[in-house]
Amino acid sequence: MTKTKRLTQRSMVFVLAGGRGSRLQELTDRRVKPAVPFGGKGRIIDFALSNAMNSGIRKMAIATQYKAHSLIRHLQRGWNFFCAERNEFLDVLPASQRGGTESWYKGTADAVTQNIDIVDSYGIDYVVILAGDHIYKMDYEIMLRQHVESGADVTVGCLTVPREEAKAFGVMATDKDGRITSFLEKPADPPGTPEDPGKSLASMGIYVFDWQFLRTLLQEDANNPNSTNDFGNDLIPEIVKNGKAMAHRFDESCVRDDGAPAYWKDVGTVDAFWQAHIDLTTFTPELDLWDRDWPIWTYNESVPPAKFIHDERDRRGMAISSMVSGGCIISGTEVRNSCLFTNVHTNSYAVLDQAIVLPNVTISRSARLRRVVIDSGVIIPEGLVVGEDPTEDAKWFRVTERSTVLITKDMLDKRAASL
Repeated sequence: MTKTKRLTQRSMVFVLAGGRGSRLQELTDRRVKPAVPFGGKGRIIDFALSNAMNSGIRKMAIATQYKAHSLIRHLQRGWNFFCAERNEFLDVLPASQRGGTESWYKGTADAVTQNIDIVDSYGIDYVVILAGDHIYKMDYEIMLRQHVESGADVTVGCLTVPREEAKAFGVMATDKDGRITSFLEKPADPPGTPEDPGKSLASMGIYVFDWQFLRTLLQEDANNPNSTNDFGNDLIPEIVKNGKAMAHRFDESCVRDDGAPAYWKDVGTVDAFWQAHIDLTTFTPELDLWDRDWPIWTYNESVPPAKFIHDERDRRGMAISSMVSGGCIISGTEVRNSCLFTNVHTNSYAVLDQAIVLPNVTISRSARLRRVVIDSGVIIPEGLVVGEDPTEDAKWFRVTERSTVLITKDMLDKRAASL
């Protein structure tokens, strides 16, 4: 009798998690973008990995490079439940000059090329290439099924976006059957979709390949001295020109409630990071973190429940339209429209409004903080006021174009030394 396997059992995900994420400014001074905390208790990379888990894929590889310690530690603590006896794997693949090369990962494709032997050892038929730095919920099995049924050489995950927004993406032009006819990187005049010239198909950085096809393509690319060894710049345009590339629309595999919009965010700037968290505090957020049928897995630190203390005028521990994580102590502080990560401690007479506070932060007495992102481990000094005088804020902290204020320990240390 012939044994049959689901497509996801014959597949692996290869997560590209080595990018610097420099647009997040000082938030990526000590950590890579996929390791940046998100959603009160997790990390950005948890979304890609959770999508794979929930889709039924149990073989994963994560390529790391830039300031990877925080990411690797998170994977060791939060994603250590894979069992080799059940044919499950999660391999962390730091750039380590493998195979006699003298360079680190030169591009996204090279990150896979340098680990061909490891991917071979998985014994898989299909590989799903993922970016590790986006916020979304997606069933990869649906995309895999389309890839196999269409007989494509590559299937590219695509967002449907207004044409004006598409200028910041790699953009696909397709025929009516979804076959990609051209791939343009950040075009000044993006092509529309067959059914709506006002919309464009933007690449999500998600690709599905037959492994043997990709393996051959990677080896050819590695021997091309003119290649930048990158999927978006080199491999995908080559397949569009000489093979069969198909577009997969995110609308078809996005995991969401009936009638809800397809949610995908690149939280690659401080403003986007702040806004995505503020959106989570709304009455019905577009991103459902409370969905028990498609959970976002992460490292669950052993901490006590959040606690709110004091009930006096101007000294009441309270939180309204906010997310407050375990280990937090809200002591006589007013918290509104904010997201507090694990182990945030606040003190009397402080006010937080539209504040995104990363783990292990202490807010001292009488501080007033509005529209801020506070990096982990910061101690906010007593009486500090931020978000009321942009000129004063800009002397010490990073103020974005949309007036979001980023506060880090180094910034506070420089301020203290100057006062």
